[in-house]
Amino acid sequence: MLTDAHIHFIPEEISSCTSFFKGAWSNKQKLYDFIDNQNIEKALLVYPSTDAHLKLGIKEEISIYNKSIEEVLKENSKIIGACLVDVEDLSDVYLQLAELKEKGFKAISIASSYKGKFIVEELKPLFEAAEKQNMAIFIHPQTINPIGFERLKDPLLMPVLEYSFDISACLGLLMTSGVLEEFNVKFIFSSLAGVIPYLKERFDRIYNMLRLRGIVKDLKSNPSDILKKVYVDTSGASLANIKLALNLFGEEHLLWGSDYPVNPDIEGNLQELEELGPETKQKITQDNLLTLFN
Repeated sequence: MLTDAHIHFIPEEISSCTSFFKGAWSNKQKLYDFIDNQNIEKALLVYPSTDAHLKLGIKEEISIYNKSIEEVLKENSKIIGACLVDVEDLSDVYLQLAELKEKGFKAISIASSYKGKFIVEELKPLFEAAEKQNMAIFIHPQTINPIGFERLKDPLLMPVLEYSFDISACLGLLMTSGVLEEFNVKFIFSSLAGVIPYLKERFDRIYNMLRLRGIVKDLKSNPSDILKKVYVDTSGASLANIKLALNLFGEEHLLWGSDYPVNPDIEGNLQELEELGPETKQKITQDNLLTLFN
């Protein structure tokens, strides 16, 4: 059996209002076939962040998406649903999450930034409500105006560099702001959390150097120890990159994810993991997601 920590389905009402997320992204039956054909026991359905709100408005986008995914959860018991919330209006977010949890949602899907800004302090009511409702928070790279967008206007560099740096900066800010220590929330970061796994040694080395000079606040632990609190999904990453993530986050916090419908070579991607040994592979591809969502 297999578990998948990163799949997508975008309702046609939303897909038709986007500039990119069309075709397979809104084909629900094709998603169900993928889950069955790959013998997937459980799959976490998340939102990639789109430009649909420019036409629909944020509240309408959220309403359409949550209602559609609620139907998906009724139709397919293999799917774990992550809901959307309006991050610009969190005044009654606890009640919102309580209602959404009653409807079957077990997680919240948010983007790594919004409108070109990182909003850590503004999201604290959401983090508090998620902790109380025991709902995981899945963080996907922002696809609209990610970090560097104003300077790097390139169709290849945007998804490769800007998405990666946006989600990396988001995790870095959750660490330096104390959010990872303050809230007992299961944060899941897409795509190995960007470039963070490559920077384990540098984070600790620079932090300790700056602490000696009194330039940064005391985090109480090395950055690499604090970062172990989060989960990351693989999103089709190569074995070499997965090994870096294992070294930082640990094998209990790594989740295999297909990033469906993006990753075309599921078999090859899974085959690579054989090198890690059967116990580690089973944790990554099956046990960790089931444990995370009980």
